[in-house]
Amino acid sequence: MGKFTSGTTAPTSPVTTAGLTTTFEGGAAFTRDAKSDLFLFAAVNMVGEDTFYEGASGRDARFRALVHAVTKEDPDWVARFVPYLRGEMNMRSAAIVMAAESALARRGGTDRPAAIPVRAMVAGALRRADEPAEFIAYWKHRTGKTTLPGGVQRGVGDAVARLYTERAALKYDGVNAAWRMADVVALAKPTPAGPWQADLFDFLADRRWKRDTVRVSERLPVLTAYQAAKAMPPDRRRAWFLADPARLGAAGMTWEEFSSLGGMDAAAWAAMVPHMGLMALTRNLRNFDEAGVPDSVAARIRERLADPAEVRRSRQFPYRFLSAYRTAPSLRWGQALEQALAASTANIPALPGRTLVLVDTSASMTSAVSAKSRVRHVDIGALFGVALAARGCAVDLVGYADGTFRHKPTRGGSVLRQAEAFCDRIGEVGHGTQTVAALKSAYRGHDRVVIVSDMQAFHFPGYGTYGRGMSVSEAVPATVPMFGVNTTGYAAAAIDTAQPHRYEIAGFSDKLFTMVDLLSRGRNAPWPWES
Repeated sequence: MGKFTSGTTAPTSPVTTAGLTTTFEGGAAFTRDAKSDLFLFAAVNMVGEDTFYEGASGRDARFRALVHAVTKEDPDWVARFVPYLRGEMNMRSAAIVMAAESALARRGGTDRPAAIPVRAMVAGALRRADEPAEFIAYWKHRTGKTTLPGGVQRGVGDAVARLYTERAALKYDGVNAAWRMADVVALAKPTPAGPWQADLFDFLADRRWKRDTVRVSERLPVLTAYQAAKAMPPDRRRAWFLADPARLGAAGMTWEEFSSLGGMDAAAWAAMVPHMGLMALTRNLRNFDEAGVPDSVAARIRERLADPAEVRRSRQFPYRFLSAYRTAPSLRWGQALEQALAASTANIPALPGRTLVLVDTSASMTSAVSAKSRVRHVDIGALFGVALAARGCAVDLVGYADGTFRHKPTRGGSVLRQAEAFCDRIGEVGHGTQTVAALKSAYRGHDRVVIVSDMQAFHFPGYGTYGRGMSVSEAVPATVPMFGVNTTGYAAAAIDTAQPHRYEIAGFSDKLFTMVDLLSRGRNAPWPWES
């Protein structure tokens, strides 16, 4: 700790550094303690994905090792983190892997006894009806076994009883799936939530093993309607649904299955839209335009996009709306997407005073968040930077790589358009990661600094920390709060969070700003599930 900061009463964050290292680019950096490392990694870990500096296999191995280390140290900390990671941070695969690996780690013994059972932890990781099957598939991949230990079995069974419904069966029990719902029921042995679910389990088993008679009881009205519709020839079935679109909902039809009955023209989309979730609507805006969906139908879609309650229920990351904005050819969706984005970023605080927001536009930040996504890490930085400015804060938004550029957001302007305008400037100042130089250039007495980056800063000459060159933490006065928003979760930490006023957070949802809000108001920030 520095001579002049040792007496500070700065608010504290649980994420802390522990030792010295360097970034992938040779810049001065720090290691974190195991809990901090796991927290930041899990918040952005898509699992099985290559990143700019790490391959998927090495990244997955690092994640497993962290889960095992922290579980041995404090199994209940992991057990509390898992449902928060899945439910609030909306990280599906990372939560499944963490729950499975923590359950495996407990079998080797822990330094302290666990108060939270494996059963509760596993159940808390599974929030969607396809996830029990994903958990079992991962378990078999890791152990080579399909048998489940008692606590794991009961946790999966609890999730099955909560998640398996008629509509879930129609949506997620695909005939080509490696693990069908009946397989999960057979392994997890759940206690049915009621007679209707016992009948549902029978239906799933009959369908899975292609029995001559697929039983559909009167307690399953959606499946009854679905089976009746399936008995019709496809061309007649499509016309039957279009004659009364309410039948689509009654039979639990998804848009994917409906599209197999013929082309999704304007009439088909108009019939299907009332039965689609907000995520499906968001992803199909281009299809609606290309099919010529009439304005009356588009108006209903816009109403749902603009409904804050529905946006929150959809649990979509804010960048999904930026992606939809980019791909939709029509301007008629713009205002509704803007409102959806505002609802999905409601936790971004209005910070007092002047804030410097520094967004990394280097080459590593232009890689995609995942192989299936066109959204890049830099897009997330631009989106959060502009959204912070849109809160009415006094924000200086600066992009940086080898040099810096200032980007002045228009007050009251579209966040989506301004995020796009910022991204259009990528490459303007090179492709390196000169974070220390950027801070020295852009800092002008601001009350705080927010850096959005993968935190792999280049070496900056100077005495710095222990002779390793100047670190990012030392580039502005020690009394100025600095927040690093880490988009990738690499092990090297460019910001020394063991020092006062130095904080690191991570995530793709606006929940990551919960800590920023607390710390900016002078309050200590615990782990978010403890607040």
